[in-house]
Amino acid sequence: MHKPTDVLDLISQRKTQHGLPGAAYSDQDVYRQDLEQIWHREWIFAGHTFELEKPGQYLTLQIGDYPIAIVRGADGQVRAFHNACRHRGSKVCTEAKGKVAKLVCPYHKWTYELDGRLLFAGNMGGDFNPAEHSLKPAHCEVVHSYIYVCVAKQAPDFEKFRSAVSPFIGPHYLEDCKVAYESNLVEKGNWKLVFENNRECYHCDGSHPELLNSFVENDSVQGTGGDADPELAAHWNSCEAGGLPSRLVMDADGQYRMTRIPLSAGASSYTMDGKPAVARRLDRSQVPNIGALLYFNYPSTWNHFLGDHALSFRVLPLGPGETVVTTKWLVPKDAQEGVDYDIERLTKVWVATNDQDRRLVEGTQVGVTSPAYEPGPYSSLVENGVCQFVDWYSTLMLRRLGENAAQRII
Repeated sequence: MHKPTDVLDLISQRKTQHGLPGAAYSDQDVYRQDLEQIWHREWIFAGHTFELEKPGQYLTLQIGDYPIAIVRGADGQVRAFHNACRHRGSKVCTEAKGKVAKLVCPYHKWTYELDGRLLFAGNMGGDFNPAEHSLKPAHCEVVHSYIYVCVAKQAPDFEKFRSAVSPFIGPHYLEDCKVAYESNLVEKGNWKLVFENNRECYHCDGSHPELLNSFVENDSVQGTGGDADPELAAHWNSCEAGGLPSRLVMDADGQYRMTRIPLSAGASSYTMDGKPAVARRLDRSQVPNIGALLYFNYPSTWNHFLGDHALSFRVLPLGPGETVVTTKWLVPKDAQEGVDYDIERLTKVWVATNDQDRRLVEGTQVGVTSPAYEPGPYSSLVENGVCQFVDWYSTLMLRRLGENAAQRII
């Protein structure tokens, strides 16, 4: 494959209610188009504002071809910049996270204000104008501590998503949280396989004994069903009476979805015994057991909110067959480790689950790259979620690649 039209033809081969052709998970040209049509055009979850509590704090990430730095300015505003010096392109912020007084390029010491303005560039002569060489900004939006970045010249509308997700996550007061623990797991699998694995629990019985101490999948998790399920409807009614929006909300294109679900009988958190891991509440609803709020936003994040803590997951592609999954365990800011929570108890379920998923994704990556691989059908009973993800991906790619092809003809 060498042209976008070849990728278009490949994705067009997918049968309804089936997986993608194997090359979609390994071919360099497909990966190139995944970056250009999705990762370089959509809003990508980067991190949380409470990770940048003070001016000068920054975090970095790589979105496809684009190194990005997100910085808290002296005015308190969170901004995103392309992490490339305007001199000769060196990364300005070289660590995953840190704190600085100014943004100083390590190569030739060009120095930028926290808002991106170039303050100093030595030995550039009298006709050099610093105002013409500020760091290039990237689009940046914040919704209840979630920082989203878009590297496109023109970003898609963010307000629709903000309006949909805010009622769900607002009552959890994440602005008053901190990261208790963070893991970065490199999975030797395509980013789509990582998300496909997340979007179904068909595999859970045989793979996730720790998670199944508390998690129970229902049709709402897959993006279908609702009030016809008496247990789910009762849970929604209970939570909504306490001021927690719960009923399934899903974008018309299937890009994002929020729903609140009950956990297994007697469980209120993702722990080995189902009991809270943190002696604090995130919400103020007074509902004894709020279960779990689940929300995803393709292509970069899924999230779980419990009564005592929350987890944010970020997916970033590193190559056709490699993906990094970042998990952050979020607890109230005033919760003290060793007093209000124990790290091992807090993290044990998802540390195990993430590693189990890594092995499943890596095994699948090997299988789908076999010349003998032929995509099989999805189960209409337990794989509607993964089918919905692949539908979203295929529809979006076919539309954008088709538009590009039409423009070349014109």
